[in-house]
Amino acid sequence: MEITAKMLQYWRLYLLMLVLGIGGSFQYGIQLSLIVSPAEHIQSFVNFTWILRYGTPVAESTNQLIWSFIVALMSLGAWAGAIHSGSLPVTYGRKKALLINNVVAVVAALLMIFSRMLKSCEMILLGRFLYGYNVGLGLSVQLMYLTESSPKELRGFLTLTSAIFIGLGKVVSQIIGIKEMMGTEEMWPYLLAIGGIPAILQFVMLLFFPESPRHLYIDRGDTEGSKTALLWLWQDDNLKLELDDMQRELESTHGEKARTVKDLLTSRCVRWQLLTLTIPCAGSQFCGINALCFYAFDIFRESGVPDSQLQYWAIGIGATELITTTLCSFLIDRAGRKKLMGYGYLLMGVTMCVLTVTLSMKDRNPQIPYVNIALIFFVICIFGLGPSGVSFALPADILLQAWRPSAYVLIGTINWLSVFVIGMLFGYIVKGLGQFCFLFFVAYTFFSGAFVIFFVPETKGKTPTEITEEFNKLNYKSIESDSENIEIATKL
Repeated sequence: MEITAKMLQYWRLYLLMLVLGIGGSFQYGIQLSLIVSPAEHIQSFVNFTWILRYGTPVAESTNQLIWSFIVALMSLGAWAGAIHSGSLPVTYGRKKALLINNVVAVVAALLMIFSRMLKSCEMILLGRFLYGYNVGLGLSVQLMYLTESSPKELRGFLTLTSAIFIGLGKVVSQIIGIKEMMGTEEMWPYLLAIGGIPAILQFVMLLFFPESPRHLYIDRGDTEGSKTALLWLWQDDNLKLELDDMQRELESTHGEKARTVKDLLTSRCVRWQLLTLTIPCAGSQFCGINALCFYAFDIFRESGVPDSQLQYWAIGIGATELITTTLCSFLIDRAGRKKLMGYGYLLMGVTMCVLTVTLSMKDRNPQIPYVNIALIFFVICIFGLGPSGVSFALPADILLQAWRPSAYVLIGTINWLSVFVIGMLFGYIVKGLGQFCFLFFVAYTFFSGAFVIFFVPETKGKTPTEITEEFNKLNYKSIESDSENIEIATKL
């Protein structure tokens, strides 16, 4: 009864989670998968506009290059959005930054709708860039906003919902993109514009929510406004512990304003947090999950799956990731971030080693292609249960308020540039190395898993101040050792 009452008490916080997820993570999931379904129609449209302008069909290599750029441009836009996630939420606040961001998505949707009418493929390019900007800024600010509004016992669960909404966005976009729905010649501009709907929904609903309590207290010094926001979100009069923790965090920063990316890269006091951000979290693209999904279609074809059914298998992959990430949300505050991410990476590495071996033996037995399919789904399950969700929750845990905006700039830069690089180069790597292309990802997963297990403190159930104290044992370990040696020498 007490647990049920506690859950009901936070119903407004859960509603905030839903509103933030609709416009950030869900939008990312949609844009990540939506462009795949109308690929044939968009390439045909590019050829059509080329003939109108130059009187001849576009060369196949040029058309492929334009298409690759359309797909990859979202990553560059997301990088631009991630860079601004270090300044806009600090200057205007988390809430206002998201409101501005939703306007960008609506403009992108309008460009997509009118692109065919105005016979302009450049409008599609600009729309993809703006969608990317919306995603890059929205994901970072969403996590800041939600983390700073959550009690520590729910922080892992609530931040993990970002991964759930990404998975949901992928599945929804894959479903509405099938030929029986919006994946047709007539409907593809409206399919590309579907991202405007969650942006409008978030803009309207976010107007009724308060600003982030920690932003009000620590960044603006508005104690009463912070308390009012907490009361509205938590519906709890006993907020002394939370307010005391915010005061300790404010004192630990000595009243300093938000730190820059340069400070993050050069300050000793966050050295191990920086390594945690860059290796297992921001670099999660190098675990090979997106590359594996790309390669999966070749494996499905080898197993006899017709091309007409590949989109339904893609829905299966998306649904698997969604289900396992949802399960992770119930495990993260029980098992802890360290175990789920560390052992998850190691198990992914082992499974991809086995997959590399079975791919090499695919012609020796007709049953092996089906084993390969099973291994693909197994890797996706492991990723969803551990690294996928924890990579969203951990960065929000390990840094204090002053460092958090610049941390998301760094995470976004590494993440989106790696998405761009992998998206542009992986096809060539597959042609050159075949099934052995996964060995690079295996090396990354083993290294990241070992790093998390041996060096990253557990953050479950701890406040940001307590987590910082744990990291300081690593950040200042050499200084402590030197002090001990000096003390011993003095005694001698």
